Amino acid sequence: MSDSGKKFETLSGIPLQASYGPDGVTPDGSYQAKLGEPGSYPFTRGPHASMYRGKLWTMRMFSGFGTPEDTNRRFSFLLAQGQTGLSTAFDMPTLMGLDPDDPRSAGEVGREGVSVASVADMERLFADIPLAEVTTSMTINAPAVALLAFYVVAAERRGIPPEALGGTIQNDMLKEFIAQKEWICGVRPHLRIVRDMLVYCTKRMPRWNTISVSGYHIREAGATAVQELAFTLADGIGYVELGRQAGLDVDEFAPRLSFFWDVHNDFFEEIAKLRAARRMWARIMRERFGAKNPRAWMLRAHAQTAGVSLVAQQPLNNVVRTTIQALAAVLGGTQSLHTNSYDETYALPTEESASLALRTQQIIAEESGIPAVADPLGGSYFVEALTDRMEEAANQILRTIDEMGGIVAAVEAGWPQREIAASAYRTQRQIDSGERAVVGVNRHRAHHTASIPTLKIDGTPERTQLAAIGKLRARRDATAVQAGLEGVRHAALGDGNLMEAVLEAARRDATLGEICQIFRDVFGEYRDPAEV
Repeated sequence: MSDSGKKFETLSGIPLQASYGPDGVTPDGSYQAKLGEPGSYPFTRGPHASMYRGKLWTMRMFSGFGTPEDTNRRFSFLLAQGQTGLSTAFDMPTLMGLDPDDPRSAGEVGREGVSVASVADMERLFADIPLAEVTTSMTINAPAVALLAFYVVAAERRGIPPEALGGTIQNDMLKEFIAQKEWICGVRPHLRIVRDMLVYCTKRMPRWNTISVSGYHIREAGATAVQELAFTLADGIGYVELGRQAGLDVDEFAPRLSFFWDVHNDFFEEIAKLRAARRMWARIMRERFGAKNPRAWMLRAHAQTAGVSLVAQQPLNNVVRTTIQALAAVLGGTQSLHTNSYDETYALPTEESASLALRTQQIIAEESGIPAVADPLGGSYFVEALTDRMEEAANQILRTIDEMGGIVAAVEAGWPQREIAASAYRTQRQIDSGERAVVGVNRHRAHHTASIPTLKIDGTPERTQLAAIGKLRARRDATAVQAGLEGVRHAALGDGNLMEAVLEAARRDATLGEICQIFRDVFGEYRDPAEV
C-alpha cells in the first residue's frame, strides 16, 4: 500500500521521516558526548543519575469535590490505595476568590472541586493528615496567597512551623492570562502578589515550591506541544526575572520553581518534549541567568495525562489513552504524575475510576520494568532527532517573545492567546474533517451509548458550606478581622509584603472572599479585553 500523498508529522506539525539513522551523531558513532549522562548538565536524560531506580516518581492524584470532609475522605482513600502525594482541586468560587455565600457562587459550591474559604475549612480538609510528612500540591492561582496562608495557619495551629511544610502551590498567573482565564486583578498587580509570595517562601519555607509553571492549561486550551513547551518556559523566564527584581539570589530561589506538563497521545513527541524542556531550562538558567547552583539548572516536572483527549464516546477507551500518556510521561522522566480517570468527561471521578487510574501508574512502576533503566530511549535516532526539532521550534517562539519585550509584554499584547486560539481552531477543524483520528468519535464509532457509574453531587455541600461560613462569621472577633483586612489593604496600597499581611488576616479568621475583595478594591477587577 502506497503512502503517497499522506502527511506524516507530529501533532505539532513537525515532519517525520520514514526512518532515522546515525546522521548528526558524534564522530565516534555515539550520542554520549552530545547527550551527557542522566543527572548531569544539561539533564536531557533526566535530573537524577539513577532516576527511578533510586526513587519512583510521586503518584500524586488530583482530588477535590464537595465539602472539605468529602475531599478528606477521598485523600484518605487514595493514600490507602498507595498514592504517595496529595493534589488538591478547588471549586470555581474558590478559584475566583469568592466565598460560598457570595451571590456569584450560587450553584457552583463544591461542584468541580472542594470548597475552601477559611482556615477552618483548611483544617477540615487536612484533618488527621500528617502535614509535616505528606507533600501537598494545590492547584490555585489568582487567590493562591490566601490559600497558602490558610494552609500555613492550619499547620501553625497544630504546632507545625512553615519551615516543616513540603509541597507546591501552582500560583502561575501568567498562564492564567494566557489560557485558563481565572483572575482577580490585572497582570502586573497579580505579579506583585506572586513576587511577595516568592520572597516570603524563599525566606521561610525551604521545602515549598512557590510557583508551579504550568504548561498543562496552555495545552488544554489548544496549544501544540511546541507551543506548550515554549510558552511555559517563557513564563518560567518571567518568574526568574521577577525574583531577581525582588533582590533574590537566583541560586537560592530558582531550585524551588517546578513545572507542570500536559502529556497527550503523540507518544514520542511527548517524550521528546520533556527531554527538550530539561535541556532548554538548564541552558536558560546557566547561560541567560548565570546560575551557578546545579539545582537551579534542573527542571523538575510534574505531569498529568491529557484531560482534553478524553471523550464521552466509548469511555473505556480513555483507559488506553491514559496508559499511553502515562508511559510517555515516565519514559520522558517526570518526577510526579497524575493519571486521569476514564469517566471525567461525564463527572468527577468515582472511587473506582480514580483507583483504576492510580493502578495504571502502579502497574507501570511495578510490572513493566521501565524504572530499571534511566532514560531507556536515550540514544534512539528518532527520539534524539525529535528532541532536537522540538527544541529548535520552541526556541524560535522564545526569540519572538524576547523581541516583543518579554512574556509580560507579549501577554498584555495578547500574542500567546491568539496563537493558541489559532492552534485550537486548526485542531478542531482536523477532527471535524476526520484528518485527525479520534477513535469512537470520527473513527470506529459504536452504535450504542455507554452507561457507566458516575459521581453525583447534590446541593448538600453548598448548604453545608453556607452554614459553616455563617458560624465562622458569628464566632470570630469582628474587630480583629477588620484590623487584619486593613493590614492587607495597607500593604497593597504601599510596598509591604502581601504574603505576610494575608497571613496575619488569616490568623484572625478573615475569609477568602474578604481578602480577595481588598485586591479588587485596591487594584481593580480585571476584564479580558477580548470580552469588553
